[in-house]
Amino acid sequence: MSRFVVENTNLEGLKIIQHKPIVDRRGYFERLFCVDDLEEIIGNRRIMQINHTLTRKAGTLRGLHFQHPPHSEMKLISCLRGDVFDVAVDLRKESNTFLQWHGEILSEKNHRTICIPEGFAHGFQALTKNCELIYLHTASYRPDAEAGLNAVDPELSIIWPMPIVERSERDQNHALLSSDHSGLAD
Repeated sequence: MSRFVVENTNLEGLKIIQHKPIVDRRGYFERLFCVDDLEEIIGNRRIMQINHTLTRKAGTLRGLHFQHPPHSEMKLISCLRGDVFDVAVDLRKESNTFLQWHGEILSEKNHRTICIPEGFAHGFQALTKNCELIYLHTASYRPDAEAGLNAVDPELSIIWPMPIVERSERDQNHALLSSDHSGLAD
């Protein structure tokens, strides 16, 4: 029996994984990942890196980050503590949803994971203090391949649910998209 229900979003390839925790009077047991149960999504990819973040202040914005091909990565992101508004932006130049975004609440209570395929940028806003996320990546971090979008770029028109109280200097300095932005090739 699978411990997951996989849901499609309005962006092709972007999935939401609903966990099915086993709950009893002691609390619950939750499977975060199982290659057998998620083979349809993961395919022959391997998890190459696992990262854990803590964001202390509600309203803090992280992202939008991605890696250029051939170092693009699929990310599976779960919230272990708190609530976040998690956003993926389609950067695939041949996609019908190029430069469209999808936002999803991830929380310790809703037991959801967002599965972001290669060719997307990712970011999130902490909606509560002390938010912790865990990221499973299918490619290792490559500083020479990293890039980002400006999360407040009017071209993207992302509607962040709270006033932004903090961003890293790097994230603030990501350039705005030009009208001839060509996207990412496969």
